[in-house]
Amino acid sequence: MTYEQALDYLYQQLPMFHRIGNAAFKKSLDNILALTVALDNPQHKFKTVHVGGTNGKGSSSSMLAAILQAAAYKTGLYTSPHLKEFTERVRVNGEMISREKVAAFTTQHQALFEQVKPSFFEMTVALAFDYFVEEQVDIAIIEVGLGGRLDSTNIITPLVSLITNIGLDHQSLLGNTLQEIASEKAGIIKHGVPAVVSKTQPAVSSVFSEKSQETGSPLTFADQVFKVELQERSGSSAYYTVYKQDKVYLDQLELSLIGNYQQHNLPGVLATVDELNQKGFSITEAHVREGLKNVQRFTGLKGRWQVLGHNPLMICDTGHNVDGLREVVLQLLAMKPKQVHFVFGAVNDKDIQSVLRLLPVSYRYYFCEAQIPRAYPVQKIWEEAQFAGLKGAAYPTVEDAILAAKAFAQEDEVIFIGGSTFVVAEIADL
Repeated sequence: MTYEQALDYLYQQLPMFHRIGNAAFKKSLDNILALTVALDNPQHKFKTVHVGGTNGKGSSSSMLAAILQAAAYKTGLYTSPHLKEFTERVRVNGEMISREKVAAFTTQHQALFEQVKPSFFEMTVALAFDYFVEEQVDIAIIEVGLGGRLDSTNIITPLVSLITNIGLDHQSLLGNTLQEIASEKAGIIKHGVPAVVSKTQPAVSSVFSEKSQETGSPLTFADQVFKVELQERSGSSAYYTVYKQDKVYLDQLELSLIGNYQQHNLPGVLATVDELNQKGFSITEAHVREGLKNVQRFTGLKGRWQVLGHNPLMICDTGHNVDGLREVVLQLLAMKPKQVHFVFGAVNDKDIQSVLRLLPVSYRYYFCEAQIPRAYPVQKIWEEAQFAGLKGAAYPTVEDAILAAKAFAQEDEVIFIGGSTFVVAEIADL
């Protein structure tokens, strides 16, 4: 198969969560185990860090990968979903897997796929693990796809398990309370493997404490060790002072991810680096600084409070649930712009009423619909927005909505594009 034929095959044969939603989620590890057994269990042949949580998984995974790359470790990075190109999901030292590798893997294992009938995600995890062995990585950062306990990535035994935070998302699959969701996320904590939780949340802390006692896993609530204060934001970087046990640990720490919410992710990343150093890695302060200063350049991460243009200032962010969008709105409000032109779309498993209630009524909205079956119909979003008191219009595509926002926005105003990863994915010049 060519790469294009391979992708067509995968999209048509294997159910894909980011397109169709819950029907693609397999509540069992049987398929991924069948695939990896056939591939001689690649997941046991390289070192890993496993990263789960509701928000911040992708940013935290990329920060860790960038730091390890700065320390000269050959670093695999597995993330999902992709924004523009399937090959974004699997990287080594920031380089995407080649199209040829994807095509060859799909061709070689087509008979296996037709026997096992995996989901798109299960196949991708198997591909990533097989590729990391072939590339002989020193370590790979593995981002959980959805949940934790039953996620296809959860067949690894990592050096450290990092859980970023817990919020309400994918309730139909993970549970309707924070405690139920935390229990699913805590499923990545393995026997005797250190666990780091980025953010202490009183509602769910006991879930992690009980799980760590059950598994005999040392547990660190990272924000109780590291305190992070934003000093300034200058150009394309944010600068932080980091305190460790109440003493200055890193002064003027430059981070190339400028979303305010990154200060919630930083403690977990730093605590995970400490755990890796205890496991025999050699990661210095200079490596941490170099990695965090160059996250996007080292890993290819996109869509996290990414500035797309100026006059008017145009920003996008992949925050897509209540907690993620609350952080987005807080940062927009803190900027005190004259007006915000908000291009907004969502997917159909979101609590759209709760999300819309977060959005300021003073902004002008451009509601739209990503070109995937899971997209929340734009007409329904517009109708719900009326009840929430939001003013705006509905557009059939993301591109149409962005063009309209550009037409209306003045040079001293702000255009923000978000609400869904898949809205951000359709920005032409991302």
